[in-house]
Amino acid sequence: MPLLPTPAHRPPALLWNGHLQTIAPALWRTVAGVPHDRERLELADGDFLDLDWYRPHAARPGTVAIISHGLEGDSTRPYVRGMARALGAAGADVLAWNYRSCGTGGPNRLLRAYHLGDTADLHTVLRHALAAGPYRAAWLVGFSAGGNITLKYLGEDPARVPAEVAGAVAFSVPVELAAGARHISRWQNRVYLRRFLTSLRGKLHTKAALHPGALSLTGYEALRSFEAFDDRYTAPLHGFASAAVYYAYASSRQYLPAIRVPTLLVQARNDPFLPYPACYPATEAEASEWLHLEIPDHGGHCGFAETLPGAPGPDRYYSERRAADFLRALSGGSSAEAGRLPLISGEIAF
Repeated sequence: MPLLPTPAHRPPALLWNGHLQTIAPALWRTVAGVPHDRERLELADGDFLDLDWYRPHAARPGTVAIISHGLEGDSTRPYVRGMARALGAAGADVLAWNYRSCGTGGPNRLLRAYHLGDTADLHTVLRHALAAGPYRAAWLVGFSAGGNITLKYLGEDPARVPAEVAGAVAFSVPVELAAGARHISRWQNRVYLRRFLTSLRGKLHTKAALHPGALSLTGYEALRSFEAFDDRYTAPLHGFASAAVYYAYASSRQYLPAIRVPTLLVQARNDPFLPYPACYPATEAEASEWLHLEIPDHGGHCGFAETLPGAPGPDRYYSERRAADFLRALSGGSSAEAGRLPLISGEIAF
């Protein structure tokens, strides 16, 4: 499928670069009108996942959308709640899940947590959701780390993906993890790196208290890159010999050619987290019948605001309208028809 045309997405004038388009929605956006029910899903290995259900169509279940959040995010983040609202308006019930150690439910029970190549938990959540309806169709939506998990899930073993999965959309995805880790560790992105490392340190402190002697945080303050963090913690906690081995296994780009579900990948050209061309898989999209790659000039990382975050009145986000348009089109058409959707469609009534 050739690359999709550059969409006519326009951010507010005050958000004039990728950093502002990333930070402003994260800090100032609020999303109301998305009531949810919390469910704790017990896992076979003794751990658990917390799931937030938004069921505007519970009386007539048809489609369920599974939303996977970004690194150190959770189901309450504005980009998750905004997408849940949009997909609810598009006709789906929505399940936004929290990875192990994420969300408000407290630390997970095991020493391990989550990583960007762990598709088993997504598969478990998806099967659980399909049975809960019961639902006839499912949509998968992932942001950043959750987008990598989603794309890897679709491509690593297509036969495992339930037939009910009708389509997927991913935003701001570091499809080459090694390149992404190096990029976010540059001096221009230190503010993001410090924020992630601070959040992860808090979780490691909690785990160290729950599992005495299993973790050491001595020298943590000396970490200056994601690769150093993943080499010391992520890799050994999840059975990898090194960060390099982990990245090679978990990066979703290698799995894109095997995807057999209509999938839209949206990567903003000015995303401060994503290096070019490593995280812009044009070759794979051009060779695929199923993968659509769209590269807006603007959007930042998981941003895509079209109104000023926090301003009075309805908010507009390109990511939410585009995902809803793409996925709704699949209900009555083909992957190609979904890719040819108008890039700016009519308003969704919230």
